[in-house]
Amino acid sequence: MSGAGSGGSTCIELSHVSKSYGQVPALNDMTFDIPVGGRYALLGPNGAGKSTTLKLLVGSLRPDAGEVEILGSRPDSKEAKAAVGYLPEDALPYRMLSVRENLEYIGALRAVGDLKGRVDGLLDELDLREYERANVGRLSRGNTQKLAIALSLIHSPKVLLLDEPLNYLDIPTQEKVIAMLDSVKGTHLVSTHIMSIAERLTDTVVMISKGAILWKGTIEELRRKGSPDEPIEKVVARMMTGAL
Repeated sequence: MSGAGSGGSTCIELSHVSKSYGQVPALNDMTFDIPVGGRYALLGPNGAGKSTTLKLLVGSLRPDAGEVEILGSRPDSKEAKAAVGYLPEDALPYRMLSVRENLEYIGALRAVGDLKGRVDGLLDELDLREYERANVGRLSRGNTQKLAIALSLIHSPKVLLLDEPLNYLDIPTQEKVIAMLDSVKGTHLVSTHIMSIAERLTDTVVMISKGAILWKGTIEELRRKGSPDEPIEKVVARMMTGAL
């Protein structure tokens, strides 16, 4: 494998990756790559292997077979960990710490410069200022999600791995987060089972089902697979059920 770390322009690369949980296969010989600066959606139904793929990319799981690289390095390497911001599905920040303490702690671990300024900026941008002294365990699920998003962004990562980033957010907050993520430079991989989220946050889709890739291409190419007046969700549904 040859990634951006070795002079190429590939940021994320999976090559013939398989992963099982006991006797249950989660990924089966998955191969795809994302260029530096690409904004990709990992689109598929629940149980398709999306979260497993992100966990492999962040280094919290290892593949049973195949290779995974971030910017030419293994996901568990110091270089990859410094480059990646990760939002897991159902993220759980430190519940006994306050919102501000979570941000200060993770920011210190990430060696963020001007940490106070960065924390203050994120608190204001995500409307968390009034909760900054509240323990996370007392937050609503939506405010916990906003904090988790802030934690994934605090070190200005080059690579964002986001698992269902708009979960639990009301519509005004969704719009705020979409605008915020749109302004973040770098490579984005967003895992979702909702096509409208893929459309808002990305421009290219890797569609998976039962741990295997069904299709890869731009959202415009996906739209052209249906008739002009057909919702793109219907196109995706047909592809996922094998009608195309």
